[in-house]
Amino acid sequence: MNNRHIKKGEILQAKGELHTRAYFVKKGLVRSYTIDKKGREHIFMFAPEGWIVGDSTLPEDPCELYIDALEDSVIIPLDKDVKTAHDPTKLFNRLRVLQKRVIMLMSASALERYEHFVETYPDIVQRVPQRMIASYLGITPEALSNIKNQYLKRE
Repeated sequence: MNNRHIKKGEILQAKGELHTRAYFVKKGLVRSYTIDKKGREHIFMFAPEGWIVGDSTLPEDPCELYIDALEDSVIIPLDKDVKTAHDPTKLFNRLRVLQKRVIMLMSASALERYEHFVETYPDIVQRVPQRMIASYLGITPEALSNIKNQYLKRE
C-alpha cells in the first residue's frame, strides 16, 4: 500500500462523492464531518496517528461525510472491501469508540462527554481548535470553556 502525503486543509472526500475509500493515518491528523443546511460544521470523528477514518456508505452510494487534513499528514488509502482491510483490529477499535460516542451523545452530560474525549484523544486536545472540539461534543465553544473549567477543577 502506498503512503500518500497530504497538506493541512486538503480535502480527501467531499459529501456526495462515489467510490470513496477509508484512510489509515500514519502521521498527522485527519477529521470527518458534515455541514448542515445552515452551513455549520458537525465533526463526526478525529483520526490521529494509528486511526482509520472513512465514510460507511457502500462504494456505489454517495458518501455523507467530508474528510480533510487538520495537519500535514501521511495516510494510506484503503479499499472498502473487507477482505483487503488494512487491520481489522483497528477497524473494530474505531467502531467501539464510535458506538461509545453515540451512546454518550444520547445520555451523558457535556462534562462526561468532554472527559471521554480527553480519554479517547489525549494527544490531540492541544492540536485542534477549541471550536472543533465543541463541534465534536455537540456544544457551543462557550459551553466548552465552562466545561473545561469544571474538568480542571476536578483534577
